[in-house]
Amino acid sequence: MTSERPNMRFIQGNEAIAEGALYAGLQFYAGYPITPSTEIAEILSRRLPEMGGTFIQMEDEIASLCTIIGASLTGLKVMTATSGPGFSLMQEAIGYAVMAEVPSVIVNVQRGGPSTGLPTAVAQGDVNQARWGTHGDHAIVTLTASNLQDVFLMTVAGFNMAEAFRTPVILLFDEVVAHMREKVVVPGPGEIEIFERLRTSVPEGTNYHPYLRREDGRLPMSDFGGVHRYNVTGLVHDMWGFPSTDSTIAYDLLHHLVDKLENRADSIARYKEYFTDDARVLLISYGSSARSALQMVVDRRKKGGKLGLLELQSLWPFPAETVREKCEGRTHILVVEMNMGQICHEVKKVVSRPERVFLANRFDGIFISPGDILRVLNMVQGKGV
Repeated sequence: MTSERPNMRFIQGNEAIAEGALYAGLQFYAGYPITPSTEIAEILSRRLPEMGGTFIQMEDEIASLCTIIGASLTGLKVMTATSGPGFSLMQEAIGYAVMAEVPSVIVNVQRGGPSTGLPTAVAQGDVNQARWGTHGDHAIVTLTASNLQDVFLMTVAGFNMAEAFRTPVILLFDEVVAHMREKVVVPGPGEIEIFERLRTSVPEGTNYHPYLRREDGRLPMSDFGGVHRYNVTGLVHDMWGFPSTDSTIAYDLLHHLVDKLENRADSIARYKEYFTDDARVLLISYGSSARSALQMVVDRRKKGGKLGLLELQSLWPFPAETVREKCEGRTHILVVEMNMGQICHEVKKVVSRPERVFLANRFDGIFISPGDILRVLNMVQGKGV
């Protein structure tokens, strides 16, 4: 921190997450420590009470998510943070938050898996778990970032989307991003728009329908325990929140849960692009992998190579239209990630020439390097494909 720029800080990625959450208005945090996300809890255990909020260390990750769901229903902005094994434990409660439409933010700092895996090593193997981890038909918002300024911004965006769409939002970072240190400029108050909860205008003593949608699809909320009595359940429910087995109600509810996000995939989409105007070869990446991808692109362009990078910052809903448009006309598309091709499969599904899509990856706990990516590109181009 300097006297000239009091909002400029040199901080760790997990601290950028904590600061972004506080800027967005975090009021309640419940969590259980787990590598490599523990610093988030450590920081918030001090900072959140200083700002009038509440921090609770829970006995496990299941209790952590259930606790923030309850706190959110009372009107608070909430968050928890974990890593792979804890994220697995949270899946049933994530489904509950989806079905009950409870605004909540869940940070997953990815590490190697499955099971205990590589607790201190980097990985990006939880991408599909973020999308499909809980059972049933549903949609989810998942955001990520490759540098700490964007980690801060995506954290704020995650809170805004949770409130705007009345949904759980997953912030899917990774060990390298969480533990590296960079300059972050914390915006002043009001520099970034903060979404507050849409509360019902139905007066006390009037019949309140907690799941009656407005024309714009949003559902105004009433703080649980306040002036309105209403039912909250993970069962299929009607507009009063009472369980129902009516097929029409089930059909409409599930369509609503999916459509409110998937139909807005383009407006939810967050991405950055580098040198894409003239690129013949397009790299697609996200999280810390995008740092190596960008370095490789910059290095090759200095030698005359026509390479570009599309960095995805929203993974779910998958930005299919954006990816399809950016991939059109490229000779090769190289997806760079630290798993066995989870986003690569999504890219192949949406482009017009899937045979031009190739995977450059690592999944052994070692951070993927520009050299790793270049070797794959040379192999692909050397085969004339």
